[in-house]
Amino acid sequence: MKKYNFCDLPEEYSNYPTAKIVILPAPFDATSTWIKGADKGPAAILEASANMESYDIETDSEVYKQGIFTDKPIKEKKSAEKMVAELKARTLKHIQNKKYVVTLGGEHSVSIAPIQAHVESFKDVSVIQFDAHADLREEFHGSKNNHACVMARAREIAPIVQVGIRSGAIEEAESMKQNNVFLAQDIYNNNKWFDKCLKKLTKNVYLTIDLDVFDPAIMPSTGTPEPGGLGWYQVLDFLKLLMKKRNVVGFDIVELCPNPKNKASDFLTAKLIYKLLSYRFCG
Repeated sequence: MKKYNFCDLPEEYSNYPTAKIVILPAPFDATSTWIKGADKGPAAILEASANMESYDIETDSEVYKQGIFTDKPIKEKKSAEKMVAELKARTLKHIQNKKYVVTLGGEHSVSIAPIQAHVESFKDVSVIQFDAHADLREEFHGSKNNHACVMARAREIAPIVQVGIRSGAIEEAESMKQNNVFLAQDIYNNNKWFDKCLKKLTKNVYLTIDLDVFDPAIMPSTGTPEPGGLGWYQVLDFLKLLMKKRNVVGFDIVELCPNPKNKASDFLTAKLIYKLLSYRFCG
């Protein structure tokens, strides 16, 4: 199988020294508890991106001209703790080199590392999570770095806001900061929550997107697809506003569990990344 860089860009737009953006693949899937395959997500995203138009109609832009370098995937496959350490170190290196880092999961546990790296590197950072699941367990299956614990780790170091939640354990519900949670059942069919959500975020924001935040009708290829969820244009409308009103210092996209017989989810993910970069650099 051919190895792609993001958008299959020529050397002119994909070399590290001149690129403003770094794509960092993290094909880790050791702690997922139902459908396995998120470790194949980064490669599927890169392949799909090679078949995507590099001109964005909405923003009338070609963000790839900012330079997009695709790093080698992280190596750790078994230990969540070792994975977080490796990925965090790699992320910090890129931030120190003035790169805008986009992390590709893998399961949601990979987000712990870039969240920690960005909170350490920027002042006054809050974290916004798009997700079907609360991910607020203090520990799960013997690990504090399990995919179910990512937002528990995030709230230890930064304020968090959660969007699209529609599943969680009772202990997670009891520990939620309810005013900072936007349940899918309350927001799926309206945009009234946009301004309220933005007001809860600090000047600098880190964005983590678990793809199961979307309705499984448009995003079926995830490890734990939940009924209901948000739509494509609604999510884009909010993310466009977020990029305009706040300084989004970095983001990750996780939990693509690709289905080789239906590549629509792979393409949606690649398009979502390109949209976010277009909003960030060209919007």
